Amino acid sequence: MSEYSPPLIHRKPETHLWWLTALLIALNIGVFAWQILTGVDASQPSTRDAILWGADYAPLTFLEQPQRLFSSMFFHFGMIHLMLNMWALYIFGSVAEQLFGRPYFLGLYILAGLMGSLLSGYLQIQDSLQILAHGLTSPDLLPSVSAGASGAVMGLGASLTVLSLLPRLPKQRFLLDKKTLLLVMGLNLFMGFMISGINNAAHIGGMVMGAALAALWYIGQKLHKSALFSLLALTGAAIISWLFYQYCLQQVQMLAPLWQEILQMMRQQLQL
Repeated sequence: MSEYSPPLIHRKPETHLWWLTALLIALNIGVFAWQILTGVDASQPSTRDAILWGADYAPLTFLEQPQRLFSSMFFHFGMIHLMLNMWALYIFGSVAEQLFGRPYFLGLYILAGLMGSLLSGYLQIQDSLQILAHGLTSPDLLPSVSAGASGAVMGLGASLTVLSLLPRLPKQRFLLDKKTLLLVMGLNLFMGFMISGINNAAHIGGMVMGAALAALWYIGQKLHKSALFSLLALTGAAIISWLFYQYCLQQVQMLAPLWQEILQMMRQQLQL
């Protein structure tokens, strides 16, 4: 969870032009409301509730339920976490949707969120490998439960930041303030490193994916081959994500006995 500030733009987007962003916001809020109606704590959901509602827990995700890489993007740890992410989604998404077009915007959002989950999982795999190799007992190295839309949202923020650093396209609707965007993104990364409990790996993964897809989209616009470059960029990003996932699965094979034991203890403690 981290704070976001809006990028300075010089033209206010009309609401009907960013309805997909509004739909994503409504979906996240709807899922949260559903959770509350079923008894989930609105301010501080339990670990048990987070797992039951699809949060990302690396042993469970990579050994049994890979769909958590996606479902975790729609679970939030309380009202404040949700409000911060939805505010940032509105600020970044309402602009990005109009700049990139809805299909590319949606692809970027999903792929950035997935890459954030994958990088987070990969680092937890590496921590568990340290435990296995050296017999470490530090709780900081044990897998943790993570969730939220921040990886996808940071991907949108990074994509706008990349565009702000490049020469403006002839038909670009918005003039983006690069100083504000750099400050906002840098501040979020700094807070992620300084404040415990923030999944900065998800932020970084989302940012890398968002920045790369924005750069490829920009090249397509400059070459007047936007449809081709958009298709190639999204397809390539999906393939890279799949290959990264497969690599994580290979690493997990060495951890299967340890993680199965962790899952057994977790199920006993949480009565899952």
